[in-house]
Amino acid sequence: MALLELRNVVKDYVSDGQRVRAVDGISLAVAAGEFVAVIGRSGCGKSTLLNLAGAMDFPSSGDVFIDGQKTSGASDQQLTQLRRSKVGFVFQSFQLLHTLSAVENVELPLLLAGRPKAREHALSRLHSVHLEVLEHRFPHQLSGGQMQRVAIARALINSPKVLLADEPTGNLDTSTGSAILEILLRLTREQNTATIIVTHSAEAAEIADLVITLRDGKIAGIKRK
Repeated sequence: MALLELRNVVKDYVSDGQRVRAVDGISLAVAAGEFVAVIGRSGCGKSTLLNLAGAMDFPSSGDVFIDGQKTSGASDQQLTQLRRSKVGFVFQSFQLLHTLSAVENVELPLLLAGRPKAREHALSRLHSVHLEVLEHRFPHQLSGGQMQRVAIARALINSPKVLLADEPTGNLDTSTGSAILEILLRLTREQNTATIIVTHSAEAAEIADLVITLRDGKIAGIKRK
């Protein structure tokens, strides 16, 4: 069974009194351990699709299911629990708290959820991205690649079913970006997550199990390994 499924999803916005269709009838299923790259020009609907997939936004029509749970119609409490327990997000700009150390950034979601042994789990996640020796450094003391690895460790701290990454290599040089992609792919396999990465990176498209090209909110091409 797919861990993430979109069924004929449409998303409309109103801009200056005009309806804008950002996502137009997309259907997609991502299984456990599958690494999917979504590519396309700016404005084609990639980020909107990612927000819908992570229950950060909701379709105008159609349905989104995360680990079998429908996102539309769920209460705020249910959605908060769904995002907290089932979905991990990785952003281009890292979105780390600069007053917290690396390990504190990673353990924060567990502390907010009242989970025990937060520090122990955070150190384990940092180890999985090869950053255990930098656990007490603050973001300003880390390189861009190191900050992104902290962000990946944080995204995976709750062992999510679905991992979503929005241009995770966009602020990194080519070599560092390649290392981040390798980590994301490895962790997708090891953690058995359903991963979607929105990217302009040709290398991400090369290593993905499935490459989806978007154009004007529609799927214009699908390429599977």
